[in-house]
Amino acid sequence: MNLQPNHLKNEAITLVPLDAADFEVLYAVACDPLIWEQHPNPDRYKREVFENFFKGAIESNGAFLIRDAKTDAILGCSRFYDYDDAKSEIKIGYTFFSCTCWGRGINKEVKKLMIDYALGFVDKIIFHVGASNIRSQKAMEKLGAEKIGEELVAYFGEANRNNFVYEIKKAPNFR
Repeated sequence: MNLQPNHLKNEAITLVPLDAADFEVLYAVACDPLIWEQHPNPDRYKREVFENFFKGAIESNGAFLIRDAKTDAILGCSRFYDYDDAKSEIKIGYTFFSCTCWGRGINKEVKKLMIDYALGFVDKIIFHVGASNIRSQKAMEKLGAEKIGEELVAYFGEANRNNFVYEIKKAPNFR
């Protein structure tokens, strides 16, 4: 499974593999404290904290810059991570969007692209959602993900945080 394919797009969204040169344009979106308000690390809007997040995104080799397909505007970031061929599973997460995207179905468009692509290679997708991130928990439910547990998650270079675990499984007749 290629964690950063170049062809994830639809009429609304284009996912472009994240590049080190994208730091400033992505930080221009990420510097809004409201984005991180419910997140397990609410300080990610601070440049030095976001630098660590960005470093982890680059090192994951699975991160994407999210662009509006019509305007080319930067909307946020998401990534594939922890691919496990033996378990036939991958995780999708570290997702954030500009507040201008909220309530517009952008998360659903992005996740649909990523989920459809991943289910061509794995049987199961896992999502970690901060226990206090009600907005993202509701988004998972809208996607049809099932809450299967709770665990401490060590985000890249950060302390462990309590997260809910959601899962989407491949339907028996998928592709």
